[in-house]
Amino acid sequence: MDLLQVRSICKTYGSGEAAVRALQDVSFTVPKGEFVAVVGESGSGKSTLLNMLGALDVPTSGKVLIDGKDIFQMPEARLTIFRRRNIGFIFQAFNLIPELTVEQNIIFPMLLDHQKPDRRYLEELLAVLNLRERRGHLPSQLSGGQQQRVAIGRALFTRPSLILADEPTGNLDSQNSSEVIALLRETSRKYAQTIIMITHNRGIAQAADRVLQVSDGVLTDLGRCF
Repeated sequence: MDLLQVRSICKTYGSGEAAVRALQDVSFTVPKGEFVAVVGESGSGKSTLLNMLGALDVPTSGKVLIDGKDIFQMPEARLTIFRRRNIGFIFQAFNLIPELTVEQNIIFPMLLDHQKPDRRYLEELLAVLNLRERRGHLPSQLSGGQQQRVAIGRALFTRPSLILADEPTGNLDSQNSSEVIALLRETSRKYAQTIIMITHNRGIAQAADRVLQVSDGVLTDLGRCF
């Protein structure tokens, strides 16, 4: 079953001679549990695509369906709730709350949604992320790799349908990058988690199940990595 369906997405900024076509008739599907990497040079349109998938921007035309729901047909208030409950984000800059501990950062999205955290699942995630001994630490007391693992835990904790990772290794050294990518692959397998990762690094992209390439706003499916 396809978790994500992207149908003829176009995005144009500006108009007339100044118009920039950031995305041009982009269509693809992603089945549940697949780990997909999207590669492309700076300015290729890959970040614009990620913003569309996360409903952070609105396409000029086309549709994005998550679990069969056309997200751009939702009223803004409903879309905000849907995004919070169904889409997890992992950012290059971690975006942790500096005043909160590791544990508090991970459960924060659930508290924001006025739901009771699943303590058993929290313990499982802390073990998978190798953060049990760091649960009471603040972000400033963690390495970059540890901070990114907290960000992954935060994205996973709400059990979202889709996780969008925007250059998740961009601020990490090679060793931490390898560990984070291995962790994303493991969580994709362990939890049947659908992940779409933006990266400019083709070596990192090879860890995914499938690679898509964006160039001048045009998407090409480069196929499976194994």
